[in-house]
Amino acid sequence: MEKQFNTRSMIFTLYGDYIRHHGNVIWIGSLIRLLKEFGHNEMSVRAAISRMHKQGWVQSEKIGNKSYYSLTERGRARMEEASNRIYKSKSPSWDGMWRMLVYTIPENKRHLRDELRKELVWSGFGLLSNSCWITPNPLEDQINRLVTKYGINDYVSFFRSTYEGMSTNQELVAKCWDIDDLNDHYSQFIQEYSQKYVIDKPKIEKGEISDGSCFVKAAMLVHQYRKFLFIDPNLPAELLPEKWLGDSAASLFSDYYQLLQNPANRFFESVFELGNVHETNK
Repeated sequence: MEKQFNTRSMIFTLYGDYIRHHGNVIWIGSLIRLLKEFGHNEMSVRAAISRMHKQGWVQSEKIGNKSYYSLTERGRARMEEASNRIYKSKSPSWDGMWRMLVYTIPENKRHLRDELRKELVWSGFGLLSNSCWITPNPLEDQINRLVTKYGINDYVSFFRSTYEGMSTNQELVAKCWDIDDLNDHYSQFIQEYSQKYVIDKPKIEKGEISDGSCFVKAAMLVHQYRKFLFIDPNLPAELLPEKWLGDSAASLFSDYYQLLQNPANRFFESVFELGNVHETNK
């Protein structure tokens, strides 16, 4: 099978959707076997997991001659946050307040500034003006983690405030986020995956698609939908346009995922348990 997605990204998807629900630890051999389903070879899996280890997302443990990998505390926190957003049932409620983060990070720490920007976009902040980021969501905990992680307490100011003008809240949203472009992405997702859902539903219900194929389809679905975490700020319903497609995309994702979940889990567990059996028999 031709490799379709970045190996590291697929590993994140498997940790978020499967491994963290099975004790958070996996034998590298099982991981290699799972990634083989997507066209990733052993060398690319080992290189990707090594990179994730250096970046602080996973930690390793050697038992006998076998290597096991688990998410670090940082990795678990990121997976938990991502999962809450991927599987959310509706837009968050709004308390009418805006959170504003302003930083003045010196030039000799530019790398911290670049890292912080990426983290803020991922968390759903929008850029209002140079070094001034805003969100309507209560992300105080995430901000405290970021400030501690990067050691930038002296360079950051964080406010909880109301917007007093000179435009409306909706116009403020339009200035900080490209909602029309986001809606276009959701439209493309709905068009592609509604067709796949209609085709697969009767086949899966009749048992005509293998567990391995359902595992691949489920992981691909999550992997594609997960991309919205990097572009959708998860705004409250009050701030979204009338013709918002995010909720329709979320419903389609949920229906399709539920359809694939049982056979996909069976396949994952068969490979995962095989690794544990090998260890027990050693």
